[in-house]
Amino acid sequence: MTTNGAKGDVKDLNLAPEGVRRLEWAALEMPVLRMVRDRFANELPLKGLRIAACLHVTSETANLALTLRDGGAEVALCASNPLSTQDDIAAALVSEYGISTYAIKGEDNDTYYRHINEALDHKPNITLDDGADLVTLIHTKRKELIGDVIGGAEETTTGVIRLNSLAEDGKLQYPMVAVNDADTKHFFDNRYGTGQSTLDGITRATNMLWAGKNVVICGYGWCGKGVALRAKGMGSQTIVTEVDPIRALEAAMDGHRVMPMQEASEVGDIFITLTGGMKAVGSKHISVMKDGAVIANSGHFNVEIDIDALEEMSESRREVREFVEEYLMPDGRRLYLLGQGRLINLAAGEGHPSAVMDMSFANQALSVEYINQLSDKLENKVYSVPREIDDQVGRLKLESMGTKIDTLTDEQNQYLNSWDIGT
Repeated sequence: MTTNGAKGDVKDLNLAPEGVRRLEWAALEMPVLRMVRDRFANELPLKGLRIAACLHVTSETANLALTLRDGGAEVALCASNPLSTQDDIAAALVSEYGISTYAIKGEDNDTYYRHINEALDHKPNITLDDGADLVTLIHTKRKELIGDVIGGAEETTTGVIRLNSLAEDGKLQYPMVAVNDADTKHFFDNRYGTGQSTLDGITRATNMLWAGKNVVICGYGWCGKGVALRAKGMGSQTIVTEVDPIRALEAAMDGHRVMPMQEASEVGDIFITLTGGMKAVGSKHISVMKDGAVIANSGHFNVEIDIDALEEMSESRREVREFVEEYLMPDGRRLYLLGQGRLINLAAGEGHPSAVMDMSFANQALSVEYINQLSDKLENKVYSVPREIDDQVGRLKLESMGTKIDTLTDEQNQYLNSWDIGT
């Protein structure tokens, strides 16, 4: 379909009015991005750029797309997860805002990759990823596009891991900025955003009571910390599984029980994977889970749960609620998989609150500007978000909250930066 000069493949353009309302509501909680958007509209720092973005198509992402558009860029958007699209937002972007969008909630695997390729057909100069799917396709099946790309940015932990692996192999063909590594991203988005939205998604899918449940958090990175914190706050008995000794120690000192996954599998009521790896829940864990155990994923890809093993080990499968599939095991146990193992906060919920995505997407927008300004100086490697951008986002967020902080005096600054001033 083509409308208002924008191309796209969305569920139903008639959903656009509701999408506009939800986009505007999200914007109320995104004052930092609003300030960036206002400056971009005045200065047009992205004029002439073509940007392809593979992100969760939500009301918050829509506000990022509009910020990039108002900065002068032509934006094409596709989904970074088959279940994360908000169909009314996708419709509004195409019909009301002129953003080419290729995303339908629940799309099958073939459609998912067709949509990614359609976004790439816009021949981007800059790529924005949430999981590195654009980068991966460009480096494998769409190599003809590499000559047009001056750089890209990556939003999530899993994607940064993939990029670092590509760079270490000497195969990264254009510079990338690891937006996920910004303090104003992972400290807040990963911890508070994932923590709140994961519990929200599971609650919406199941209507379960958290108090008193044994909740097993697989992985204690920033996302795992956030989920464990929120589950504990809801009255759950929290159990953390880890492979990293330092993170495991931190979890123990944060007041969580720490044990091997095999041991946790026998006592858990709810399992939430947030490892960034694969088969955090595998066949040997499934075989000992108790009747009624619920399994959900809040890591980027559904490979964190061995769904093939779950299907092979079960006698039957049925949907008992939207986003809840019951697997009947030969011994009569019933195990419940949520949201097809996809990101549960987006499959069954609305994703992160707008207030934390405000900072994440401000980092994205400013990183795009940074790449465009310095494209001729950047090498083919993974860069951290410059500290000045991180600090700027933090200052703007504090300003929007009406919060003021102190500034070092010249004397204090000299003391902190000198070696010869003693006690």
